[in-house]
Amino acid sequence: MTVAIRPALASEIEAVRDIERASAQRFIGLMDALAADEPSPASVLSDRIATGGLLVAEIDGALAAFVMFRPVSDGLYIEQIDVLPAFERRRLGATLIDAVGERTRRLLLSTFRDVPWNAPYYRRLGFRDLDDQKLAPDLTEIRREHLARGLDESLRVFMERV
Repeated sequence: MTVAIRPALASEIEAVRDIERASAQRFIGLMDALAADEPSPASVLSDRIATGGLLVAEIDGALAAFVMFRPVSDGLYIEQIDVLPAFERRRLGATLIDAVGERTRRLLLSTFRDVPWNAPYYRRLGFRDLDDQKLAPDLTEIRREHLARGLDESLRVFMERV
């Protein structure tokens, strides 16, 4: 098995959206609305490709996972990370996170507190919870974006890895 991490191509936008759709299916029965939600808009993915904020993982030439990220005031914020179910448990997510981490001294993300493959997983990768009452303005803005999308922020936590 050969894994390659590289910047996504514009021609791969729909494949990235398919990965996101497939990965969301693990929320069925837990958060059905999230499982049925549309993936990231193609325009957002295109913007991230243009700024270098979308990496993909290929296994033997087939797209298997991706991570989307953007700059925040003092680091990089991971907006989305998904792995095709057929490729889970091969450390692709951790490898993608490390690839983003090589570009900055501080990684940030927000995720569900109690979903086993969310906050508990990220804690095992060295992330720590941030105090919700002391979020920097750019993270507060991200929280507003989440609320506008209908996410229940009371179930979520911001995390960092330095």
